[in-house]
Amino acid sequence: MSTRLFLEKYGPIHALPVLHYRMEFAQLVRMAFTHVRPDAVAIELPHTLEAPFVRALRRLPQISVISYQDGTETVYLLVEPADPLVEAARQALELGLPLYFIDVDTDGYPRHHEQLPDSYSICRIGLEAYYRAYRDAFAGETPCREDRLREQGMAYRLQRLAQKHERILFVCGMAHLERIKELHSLPQAAPLERVRRDGVTIFNLHPDSCREILAEFPFLSAVYELRRGPLPDEPVENGAGLRKRFHALELIKGGKEQVSEEQLMENAIRRTARHLGRETVFLDRQRMIYRLFSEAARHYRQETGETLHIWQKRAFFRFVRNYALQAGMLLPDLFQLLSAARGCIDDNFAHAFCRLATSYPWQAESSDLATISISPEEICGGSRRIRFRPRQKRSKGLSQLGMLKRKREARPGEWLEGFDDPSVCSYPPEDIAIEEYGRFLKRKGCMQLSEEQSRTEKFSSSLLDGIDMRETLRNIHEGAIYVREQQRVTGGVGCLVVIFDEDRRSERYPYCMTWLGEHEQESDMAFYATDPAENIVGPGICRCEYGGFMLSYPPRRVMDVWHDPDYRTAASKSEVLLLAALDYSIEKHVVYVAARPPRSIFKQMAARRDRKIVYIPLGSLSPHKLKQLRILHMLSGKDKRDSAQEYIW
Repeated sequence: MSTRLFLEKYGPIHALPVLHYRMEFAQLVRMAFTHVRPDAVAIELPHTLEAPFVRALRRLPQISVISYQDGTETVYLLVEPADPLVEAARQALELGLPLYFIDVDTDGYPRHHEQLPDSYSICRIGLEAYYRAYRDAFAGETPCREDRLREQGMAYRLQRLAQKHERILFVCGMAHLERIKELHSLPQAAPLERVRRDGVTIFNLHPDSCREILAEFPFLSAVYELRRGPLPDEPVENGAGLRKRFHALELIKGGKEQVSEEQLMENAIRRTARHLGRETVFLDRQRMIYRLFSEAARHYRQETGETLHIWQKRAFFRFVRNYALQAGMLLPDLFQLLSAARGCIDDNFAHAFCRLATSYPWQAESSDLATISISPEEICGGSRRIRFRPRQKRSKGLSQLGMLKRKREARPGEWLEGFDDPSVCSYPPEDIAIEEYGRFLKRKGCMQLSEEQSRTEKFSSSLLDGIDMRETLRNIHEGAIYVREQQRVTGGVGCLVVIFDEDRRSERYPYCMTWLGEHEQESDMAFYATDPAENIVGPGICRCEYGGFMLSYPPRRVMDVWHDPDYRTAASKSEVLLLAALDYSIEKHVVYVAARPPRSIFKQMAARRDRKIVYIPLGSLSPHKLKQLRILHMLSGKDKRDSAQEYIW
């Protein structure tokens, strides 16, 4: 990564060209102080704003807004950490150096909307190459009258400062630097300017506005602020706050009772600040976005019990890369990140991502200053909206507080008394749902086999089973018609294996069981799941989560597969289920649903038994439906079925 510093030097002045409100340039300012060791600092701001600006600097990391009237328009100046002018002024105050505001205060300054390359590119090509490319691209542009007045005034003040100081660090926008350098070599007169501006007010920014209007979204600003000083210690979290194991939708004894959401967000920011390297390492925005994604996935898992798969992560980053390139940028902005989070994963993850990305722990509504709320339309003239519809707990038949108001134990240990029946049974509505989905997967497997055995050829004398429109359109340049022959699949689907998590270390899903169908419409099932004793939700009712299961029809035939010596060679629980499915299937085909296909040796073992494994990728199925199927309730006795609906959500 190239982060070489580039300074335009003329006389005692060391000029750093920057883009305003960009984190990369704020870091370059810190590097410039180390390199130049100036005895004075000059910044591109008018002296009429000096007093409120210095007061806002002393409030950091709390973000302030300086407001004043410019004719009929209200001007807002945000004082936020990741701005190069703010960083230059903060460094000057912290080091006790003279700080000069050398810009000219003008009225009616027009808004400029320049299409500039992504500031992240300086991390790859360096500031010098970036600035020279910018200078060549805008060399023929004629400045407006206000810009000429401002540049003449800054050149005049720099000439005066050069007579008093030996090393001056001058931080200004790169749009002005080249012309200021030319004007500095010529005699300049004092500019005619406003020497005082009335009605300048400083406000505390409301936390809700802080989430929307910062130039760098709050997570980046917060990480940058933490890394200005010594790296923070590793956050100490309550063991119940972020547990190592989670159950879907189970938050009764989870983090939200022990650790507030604000504390969780602050811990995530502190972890990110530590994991980005030592203090002197130049912050890489790409790595920060990756850390933001990882922390959002952490909170998503805590809230929903779901783990993000590698294919979801791959889809997310491929999507944001292409989205950013379409907009002419190297890296995505916050809106693009949120759009990808919602589209590639779901609304719950996008909501968690948004809460973390817009978290800024130091901003509070109460302050020593008046608090102001500013909309994006007021400060930048427009906004883009995105709406989240996170999946919520079922509220039908429950109170307004939903799950948190469901039945509780009257006394500790009351529900354990419900486990007085040695028999264990399932909850019938869940049995019906899983049997229906099993039939769907078997039909999908048959369709997949039919697709594999179909044959397409050019039409000659017979239409066979019909015209293949896809192949005909693909070869439309030939002017020929393609027809399709659907060959018959011999043998149906006998057993079904669904693997949500292979759990090769046997840590998350330690409970293994085989139970038989109660009637002719139910399959036998072997499964592994989370420990039922960890989540008692009612008298004699346990809530578990499947790691994987095997369905075998017709029922009443399956022995205890977990203690069968024939399956000792299996390397994981998922392989035990697959071996059992090959043994107990009375049909030729066995459907295997998992994140990755089985090892090649299982194809050989299936062939010896005259069986064939039909693999369906887990990612090709509905994530929402899979989340519903993973929940399993075990009842201690059939008498619990009548009251189970009062405790199951």
